[in-house]
Amino acid sequence: THWKHGGIVGVFGYGGGVIGRYCDQPDSFPGVEAFHTMRVNQPAGKYYKTDYLRQLCDLWDFRGSGITNMHGSTGDIILLGTTTKQLEEIFWTMTHDMNQDLGGSGSNLRTPSDCLGQTRCEYSCYDTSSLVYFLTNESRTNLQTGFPYKFKFKLDGCPNC
Repeated sequence: THWKHGGIVGVFGYGGGVIGRYCDQPDSFPGVEAFHTMRVNQPAGKYYKTDYLRQLCDLWDFRGSGITNMHGSTGDIILLGTTTKQLEEIFWTMTHDMNQDLGGSGSNLRTPSDCLGQTRCEYSCYDTSSLVYFLTNESRTNLQTGFPYKFKFKLDGCPNC
C-alpha cells in the first residue's frame, strides 16, 4: 500500500484532513482498495460532550470502518478507513450537521493543541484554550498561508514546562 498526500482533498493554505491510502494490488485485496484516514480537530483542552462522540461514532460506523484512534500523535481524533466515494459525504455531515472541521494534514498548519489550562489547573499561567481558539481562527480565517512544511503549535500553561 502507499499513502497519497494532498491528492484527494486540497485547498491552498488549508490542510484537508484526509490522508489517502491506496492498495497497490486492489484485485487481491478489494476490501481495502482504498482505506483513507481522516483527521478531526479536537476541541480546546480535549473536552468532549458525550452526544458529540456518539454522533461522530455513528457517522464513522455508517460511512467508515468504525475504527478510531483517539488523539494519535497529532492530537486529532483519527478516523481510520473509508473509501473515496464516502469522503464528500463525511465532510458535508461534519461541517454542516455537526459544525465540525477536519484536522490539518500535509504541508500546512496542523491542528493546534493545548493543555487543560485554567479550566482544570490552578497553576496555569494563562487561558490556553482561548489562545488556541484565537490562533486557530486567525490562521485559518485571515492568514490562510501555505507553509513549506507542516507547522504546529501546542500550548502549555504550566510554569514548569
